[in-house]
Amino acid sequence: MRSTKAHIIYCILLGCQYALCTLSPNTKTKSKHRESKFLRGPQDNDVFELDLVSTEPFAKDILIHHEAYYKDTAKRRFNGTILGYVTPWNSHGYDVAKMFAKKFDIISPVWLQIVKQGDDYAVAGTHDIDAGWLMDVRRKGKVQQQQHQLRTVKVFPRVIFDHFTDRDIKLLLSDAKERTNLNEMLIQTCKQHGFDGLILEVWSQLAGRIDDKILFTLVLQMAKELQKQQLRLILVVPPKRKDMPNLFGEKHMDKLYKHIYAFSLMTYDYSSVQRPGANAPLYWVRNAVEHIAPVGCHDMEAKRAKILMGLNMYGNDYTPDGGGPITYGQYLELVRHVKKQLTHDERDVENFFEIKTETGRHIVFYPTLYSINERIQLAQQLGVGISIWELGQGLDYFYDLF
Repeated sequence: MRSTKAHIIYCILLGCQYALCTLSPNTKTKSKHRESKFLRGPQDNDVFELDLVSTEPFAKDILIHHEAYYKDTAKRRFNGTILGYVTPWNSHGYDVAKMFAKKFDIISPVWLQIVKQGDDYAVAGTHDIDAGWLMDVRRKGKVQQQQHQLRTVKVFPRVIFDHFTDRDIKLLLSDAKERTNLNEMLIQTCKQHGFDGLILEVWSQLAGRIDDKILFTLVLQMAKELQKQQLRLILVVPPKRKDMPNLFGEKHMDKLYKHIYAFSLMTYDYSSVQRPGANAPLYWVRNAVEHIAPVGCHDMEAKRAKILMGLNMYGNDYTPDGGGPITYGQYLELVRHVKKQLTHDERDVENFFEIKTETGRHIVFYPTLYSINERIQLAQQLGVGISIWELGQGLDYFYDLF
């Protein structure tokens, strides 16, 4: 049984899913931000002023502050490009995209799939397109810049090839007319819904299975035909791994960077149930960027400016049975069992904790203000942008960092 009234309050409020709202703190002192109040919504102080960006954060501080954020949501700390993914299966991501719209340069709803209907190509997933939400995001994301220029959020839906057979892939890759038909359909979809371009996730699917030259042809033709219609293509690319180091490297970057608007680098999912550990070790993230745009390479600054370094907002809960990925709700249920501070993994620059509950033993890796801030600083140092997978999986106060 909990020994203090404060802990009883924690349990009651957690059971009610943080339904209560309290006033913001009036001072910057540590004693204020560690009082047993659950904060929600806009606040007068950001996470830096509240001294919450700590190497070993207290679990109770996470529970108290995670739904609060600095009231000036237009304030940006990171000066590179920020892309945020949003998925239909995580409704809070839609809210986050609107709440912090001014912090993002690109929003990518994960809505669309390329499918075959007989011999023709079609776009599936259009039923998920929310025109009203898109209008809200664009309206809330307008930022007045210097010389009276207005910056607006761009919308690049992600698109994947879905249920393509080997025959379908072979036909598409070998026939220029097939690719033209596909691109015309994608262009029509963009124009119909007012998209600024597309994010294509195909490289991880096909690289290593087919000749690079054929894959280059597919991507470059799509990029060029979109560009003729004032549309742009962002390409999702895999990071360097020991078991498959050359799926996307410097030679691929050299060939593509002048034609591709940006590269969404998937620097997450380093660990797994089979190999538990950090979600994205900092040294590995750095190596992944330097692998495709090494120090001193030709046009290094231009290449790196187009790299959007992946930043995960989800974590992993490892258990004797395996476990798996977790988002904020599951994380909060677990972190409330932590009595004091989270552990700092010095090598990987992440936080984790170990607990034992009625369901058994858990080792939990999940982003913290500290771990995210370290990766934002790395992106700034390397001269790259950021791609967040995905909005709504993390805690609201994370966005004070961007």
